[in-house]
Amino acid sequence: MSRRAGEITTELTGLRQRAEQLADRLPPLLVAAERVAATVAQGVHGRRRVGIGETFWQFRPYQQGDPTTRIDWRQSARSTQLFLRDQEWEAAESVWLWADSSASMDYRSSTAWPTKRDRATLLVLALASLLTRAGERIALLGEERRPLGGRAGMSVLVEGLQAAQGGGAEPPSLAPIQSLPRFARLVLISDFFSPLTTLRERLRSFVAMGVRGHLLQVLDPAEMELPFAGRVRFEGMERDGVALIGNVDNVRGEYKGRMQAHREGLRELARSLSWTFATHHCEQPPEPALLALYTALSTKAQS
Repeated sequence: MSRRAGEITTELTGLRQRAEQLADRLPPLLVAAERVAATVAQGVHGRRRVGIGETFWQFRPYQQGDPTTRIDWRQSARSTQLFLRDQEWEAAESVWLWADSSASMDYRSSTAWPTKRDRATLLVLALASLLTRAGERIALLGEERRPLGGRAGMSVLVEGLQAAQGGGAEPPSLAPIQSLPRFARLVLISDFFSPLTTLRERLRSFVAMGVRGHLLQVLDPAEMELPFAGRVRFEGMERDGVALIGNVDNVRGEYKGRMQAHREGLRELARSLSWTFATHHCEQPPEPALLALYTALSTKAQS
């Protein structure tokens, strides 16, 4: 009995130390995320779209079926065709964000690039920065707090990430179920190594609420290529056990095939739910992945 108590104490001590290390890394990640967001912001023109508002956006030619009350007669008088005056949509959207912080996300095969956890956290922070700059409201999934915009939204998000990474319990590898309003937007960033059947059931819970979502799979390059040689001992990071492979070269082809099949399964799952799916590797710069996410949110918002 005392031996079991000692094991629990050792495990809790390890979790606490790990949580403190993760929390210490968050401020530098926030600085890096703001830098990445600023770079991407220079290449986008915001998420403006037609709607009800007082801010002028653009003139466009009149089309059959358009309300005649929106015709701008002064602009039309300068041409041989009628022009409408579009206003910018001013109703902010709410976007919930989640980054997987389970043990498998701590993996990296080289010190030349970040862990999957650090890259996922950076992308969530950078996306949040872009969204709040565009006037949208954000919230961290699982926090049960209402979405906020501006600096308040970023502050609450950072506090939530610190709490999630500084908690005593092992973080789950699946996004937590939370009641969200219809037409809410959800961004999930993870390695998505859970079985497809389990993930499908979880995502369908959100779809049933009318939530539209985006999946970004973050992977270490070694997880796709298995670039090891000879006899290798692999140890799971989430109590998955140990596997001793006598010759990695003999299993590389089958491994890569299974990884590709899982990724295609994720892509098909997202498509069947009318969600989006993309993959990002940690050795790549974060800006393209961030821009793709931001663009996906903008495209869906206009459809």
